[in-house]
Amino acid sequence: MSKSISPRRVREILSAAAKNRVLVVGDVMLDHFIWGSVARISPEAPVPVVDFARESFMPGGAANVARNLTALNAQTELFGSVGPDEAAKQLKSLLKTQRVGCGGLIASVTRATTLKTRIVAHQQQVVRIDRETRSDLNGTVTQKLLAAIKAKLRRADAVIVGDYGKGVVTQALLNELKSLCRSHGKWLSLDPKPVHHLNLTNLSLITPNRKETFELANLSDDTRNANPLADANLLKAAACLLNEPRPAVLLITLGELGMLLCQRGQSPVLIPTVAQEVFDVSGAGDTVIATFTLAIAAGASPLEAAIISNHAAGIVVGKVGTATATPEELLASFTQK
Repeated sequence: MSKSISPRRVREILSAAAKNRVLVVGDVMLDHFIWGSVARISPEAPVPVVDFARESFMPGGAANVARNLTALNAQTELFGSVGPDEAAKQLKSLLKTQRVGCGGLIASVTRATTLKTRIVAHQQQVVRIDRETRSDLNGTVTQKLLAAIKAKLRRADAVIVGDYGKGVVTQALLNELKSLCRSHGKWLSLDPKPVHHLNLTNLSLITPNRKETFELANLSDDTRNANPLADANLLKAAACLLNEPRPAVLLITLGELGMLLCQRGQSPVLIPTVAQEVFDVSGAGDTVIATFTLAIAAGASPLEAAIISNHAAGIVVGKVGTATATPEELLASFTQK
């Protein structure tokens, strides 16, 4: 089975992707970066003193999935919950500049918009500060969210659920999404968080990393092989997930080893990483699920979608902070010798 795609085919898929509409549902965040340098240790405690240089803000969580889609020119609508705060205003402002539809961001007075502050010195993260609400979304806000999704679903080509454990993705919400996507014939992707113990049946795609794969399969990861295709433990966990919750496609992300594409009745396919340099892996999973889903919506096969998303991930890990890949960058990655 060929694990390569011609630049012409990539161009065809990217061109078709620009005509697609994807809905993203889940936990939205605002990522705040404080950049500086360290030249001394504090006299007050054995901690580094960071000399402030600048700060920046980026959409995070499900909002980062959405901006990865618009970076590839897809029409994108974002659905989630925010608080009545400055972080929500800043997040919406950023998303507007990146052409993400924000009409589905429902304000709740009982919640705070998730704000993650990362202090970075010399390209290394020193500490992260989280300001957030993690309790489950209440029934009233969930129903408002579902009503907003229903109004947009008929014209959508696919739905992505971004679960980051902040309370928006409840079983009630997921059950309704599964029912809606099934009745409308829409592709439904989800990046799972095993700590939630959600019922993940009837999904088109799940994209766990290695740790999440073993947690979902309820197996211990006590042995490891440098070749994933010879890793009996990993293959057993993958087989368990293909049996239950039985997604149409299982894409296991393996960091520097690439990703493993698994489908029932077919041998697993290892897609080696194409990353040249790794500066920051934050947000790479968002890029994978966004690019894979969009490629599928644009007519790609699962193997083609996996290869393209692998290239996209290789691009974003070479950038600092949560990042995106453009069509030009993606195409160039397939033409480099």
